[in-house]
Amino acid sequence: MLAARMHEFHKPLVLEDVPEPDVKADEILVKVTAAGMCRTDVQLLDGYFSNYAHATFPLTPGHEIAGLVQKVGTLVPESSGFQEGDQVVVVGGWGDGTCRHCQEGNTQICSHGRWPGFGPYGGYSEYVPVPYRYLIKVDKSLKAEELAPLTDAGLTPYRGIKKLRDAGALGPDRVLGVFGVGGLGAYGVQYAKLLGGGATVVAFARHPDKIAIAKEYGADHVISTKGKSTADLRKELNSAVGKGELDAVIDCAGAPEMIRTGFELLAVGAHYSSVGLVGDQINIPLFPFVAREYTYHGSFWGNYNDLTEILALAAAGKIRHTVKPITLQDVNENLDLLRAGDVIGRAVIRF
Repeated sequence: MLAARMHEFHKPLVLEDVPEPDVKADEILVKVTAAGMCRTDVQLLDGYFSNYAHATFPLTPGHEIAGLVQKVGTLVPESSGFQEGDQVVVVGGWGDGTCRHCQEGNTQICSHGRWPGFGPYGGYSEYVPVPYRYLIKVDKSLKAEELAPLTDAGLTPYRGIKKLRDAGALGPDRVLGVFGVGGLGAYGVQYAKLLGGGATVVAFARHPDKIAIAKEYGADHVISTKGKSTADLRKELNSAVGKGELDAVIDCAGAPEMIRTGFELLAVGAHYSSVGLVGDQINIPLFPFVAREYTYHGSFWGNYNDLTEILALAAAGKIRHTVKPITLQDVNENLDLLRAGDVIGRAVIRF
C-alpha cells in the first residue's frame, strides 16, 4: 500500500510503498477513504510532543480517519454488526480497557493507551488496522471527506463545550466566546449555538475568511483580533453585547497570548475551556483567577459516546463543513500551509 511516513523530526514525509498491514483477531482492516489533516500532525513532525512521549520511526501520521471495512478479524463478534464494505469512522483514543478512565468510557485519556497516527499505522496510508471496539458504522450517504474531520476537529470542541454546559456556564443570559475559527473553531461556533442554551455567541479570529465562516455558521457577533489590544476588544464586545466581559470561553486555538487576553475578558465566576494546542506554556495572573473564581477546563479530544452524538447531528444535517480535498501526493505542501495557519477549514486527503 501507499503511505506517507515520517522518518525523523523536521523533515518532510516520504511517500513509500509498504506492506499492507495484517489484522489481529480482534481487529478490522479499514480501507481509508478520507483522512483529515490536523495541526497536531504538524506538531508531531516539529517535535512538539517529544517531551511527553517517545516516537519510534518510521511512523505514519493521520488520526482523523473514515473508510470502508476491508477485512474482519476472526474474533470480532457477530453482534458488532460489522461487515465488509461498511462505511466506518475511527474513534481516536484506544485505551488499555482496564483503568478507571477506560471503565468510564474516556479511553482517549488512558495513561497506557495508544492513538492512530502516532505509531506505525495512521490515516496517511491506504489501509489501517483498528480494534473493532473503536469503529463506528455510519450510513454510506454521508461523505467520507466530511466524516473524517468529525473524529477530531469536530469532536474536540464538542466535548469542550459540553464541559461548559455541564458546569452551568451557559444559558440565555450568558455570553460565550469562541476563540479561533480554524479547523476546530468552525465546528465550535456551530456547537456553541446547538448546546449553548440560548447563550449569545461571539467569535474571535484574525483571518477575514475565518471571520466570514464564523458569521456564516451562526455566530451572533464576530470580532477581529488582528492588531488589537484587550481594551480594544473589550470596547467592541461591549458595543456588540452590552457588556465587555465573557461568561464562558471555548478556546480552539491555544495560543498563549490569546489565553492571556481571554482571561482578561472573563466575567466574575466565568469558565474557560481549552482544547487548542498552538502554544506549550501559559501564564495567567493568579490573584484574579482565585479572587474572581474562574474555572479552567482542560478538555482532550472526545470519547466514543461523544462521537456518536456528533455523527447523529451530522446525519440530521445539523453540522456544516468547510473542507479542502487534496491527494496524498499533496500532503507536504498542505502541512506547510497548516504550519502557517493558511488552511481555511480542514484539508482532507481523499483516496
